Amino acid sequence: MSLTPQTDWRTSIERRLTRTREFVDETDPEALAVVLVSMGSLLAAFVGFLLASPWTAVPFGSFLAVTGYGWARHQALVARAVTFAMTTVTLVTLGLIVVFIFAESIPAFQYETASVFGVSVPGAGMFVQTRWDAVSDPVRYSLLPMIHGTVMVTTIATLVAAPLGVAAALFIAEIAPPRVRELVKPGIEVLAGIPSIVYGFIGFTVINPWASGAFALNGGSTYLFVGMVVGLMALPTVVSVAEDALTSVPDTMKDGSLALGATDWQSMTSITLPAAFSGVSAAVLLGVGRAIGETMAATVMLAGIPRISEPLVNVFYGYETLTSLIARGYGSANGVHESALFAAGVVLFVTVLCLSIGSQYIEARMRRRLGGVE
Repeated sequence: MSLTPQTDWRTSIERRLTRTREFVDETDPEALAVVLVSMGSLLAAFVGFLLASPWTAVPFGSFLAVTGYGWARHQALVARAVTFAMTTVTLVTLGLIVVFIFAESIPAFQYETASVFGVSVPGAGMFVQTRWDAVSDPVRYSLLPMIHGTVMVTTIATLVAAPLGVAAALFIAEIAPPRVRELVKPGIEVLAGIPSIVYGFIGFTVINPWASGAFALNGGSTYLFVGMVVGLMALPTVVSVAEDALTSVPDTMKDGSLALGATDWQSMTSITLPAAFSGVSAAVLLGVGRAIGETMAATVMLAGIPRISEPLVNVFYGYETLTSLIARGYGSANGVHESALFAAGVVLFVTVLCLSIGSQYIEARMRRRLGGVE
């Protein structure tokens, strides 16, 4: 007899309750008390932190003291409880951040309500006109110029970081001698730790003046060179993550390909890369994510004018991106202007979320294609 969804739900709850009772009956009462007090103190400290209470340190100190005692007496149980609590706090904190960003952007979406096919749509004005001016009447908060700039910079950065990063990862993982690998890989990881403001400063003091003279540009601000700088910034991340994915492919798969007469290049392109596709795609996605979210390099190198270049694909002018808009305007913004900056953050968040979902979909398809288990 098949179970209805409601019956299945009740059965699942009953099973969990039964497991909980068995766990309580089998666990030392003192250990349970320590865990309950520890978790209760952590919850009180978290709530106090959210409410900005001056007494937050009291429950937090209690949490540390009780957890330390429990760690000495009941380490296994306390470790499970603490790791679960920390994971929960992290997820709740991220959720609250998302809620805060969306809530703060509501006034801007309401202000930019526009009619689309006779229906009033909140926020539509941000995407159907191109004027951003928070000072002069009529005040408008269009995000289209910044979205265009973000797309231009991200596209150029991806074209730089993705092929070069994957090629470098293949060289390090499959071709380079061990001594070269030991020298190159740590160097790439060190490059990943260089602050973005350093790249931006080099771009502002070296690349922008050169571009201004070479291409007769006023100020030298171009999406082309900003995208190249951001692509070089993302390159170490792509190389490091992709190389780890490539080296995780079992040697037996590559040895079998070579035994059948394939060359090293054929084995890399037909065996290693497809088998490590999920990791390589994750590496490229991380690079794209850094390009989308890059703030300081774009802020320093771009002109800071909310305008769309003409024609749209003209990479020899650079005005503004979503991240540079937020960085430039947040200190002096207030009211609806500040809310519009949060709206720009919402657009960035939704964009990165869609990229993440798309990468997971691609990874699932590749697993099915390779005969893996989902």
